[in-house]
Amino acid sequence: MTTLTEATGEAAARETPARRRRRVDRLPYLLLLPCLAIIGVLLLWPLGQVVMMSFYKLDSVRQLRGDREWPWVGLANYAQILGDPFFRTVLRNTVLFAVANVVLTMILGTLVGLLLNRLGKKMATFVASCVMLAWATPALTGTIVWKWIFDDTSGLVTWLFNKLPDGLSTALFGRSDWTGYGWFNDPLLFFGILTLVVVWHSFPFIAVSVLAGLKSVPSELQEAARVDGAGPWRVFWSVTFPMLRPVFGILVVLSTIWDFKVFTQQFVLAGGTQDRSTFMLSIYSYAEAFSPPPKYGLGSAIAVILTLILLVVTGVYVRMVLRQEDES
Repeated sequence: MTTLTEATGEAAARETPARRRRRVDRLPYLLLLPCLAIIGVLLLWPLGQVVMMSFYKLDSVRQLRGDREWPWVGLANYAQILGDPFFRTVLRNTVLFAVANVVLTMILGTLVGLLLNRLGKKMATFVASCVMLAWATPALTGTIVWKWIFDDTSGLVTWLFNKLPDGLSTALFGRSDWTGYGWFNDPLLFFGILTLVVVWHSFPFIAVSVLAGLKSVPSELQEAARVDGAGPWRVFWSVTFPMLRPVFGILVVLSTIWDFKVFTQQFVLAGGTQDRSTFMLSIYSYAEAFSPPPKYGLGSAIAVILTLILLVVTGVYVRMVLRQEDES
């Protein structure tokens, strides 16, 4: 009779290398299943619910609870949003704000990353720790601090402007007393302050990421460029930037997604959803969905449009990066 050991050996001998590779190739997918399940529950299911709600007319909590039937309207919510001139204003605000913030965040973060790379180990650790405090601060907490800084009575900015000589303040700004001045009432000034808050909170991540990428650039290449007479600016664009292009590509995509979705900072600085002149897509979606009378279907349609815009922008940029890598 064939023993168990002999049978096992014969089965192993009959197993082809291709079958063995297929069995091994399945292992990574099996290990990913728990993560995919969590992503599906926490992300894909809510996203699917929002997409489904965008095709219905939902104007009451009772409908959401299932106490009343959801009236199907198809693409009517999207047609209403896209046909509204105010939507084009909101879209313009969102795009201009995102572009300005991405550019400023990338420039400031890159400069700080280059500075950290030039500092000594102890000083770089100290500066990086201080810089990362801004990134570690919750968006809500940091925005409340900035709102106090621009408070119209006891804020630091108001106090500093009141300390200016009356003649200079009047000549430059047309007023000498800044107490009670509404820093958040003018849309342009509001977006300026909002940009300051968002860039302050975002640039540390860019700086640390750029610093990590700089550590991977061979110092011999930079030294060779300096020996050939290249200055710091030329060394960066000819040596450093080409090697860090994938890093900058990822950072630009992430910054674009984050800046398109800014909500907390705007909501806190504006004090809610009263000032429609400063609306962007995220807060526009919230206002349509939850401001009385609530229109959950319209709010969901705006959220879906914002998601599609981000997917298109991200897809186009990733394709450009991949094409550049193939050409190089």
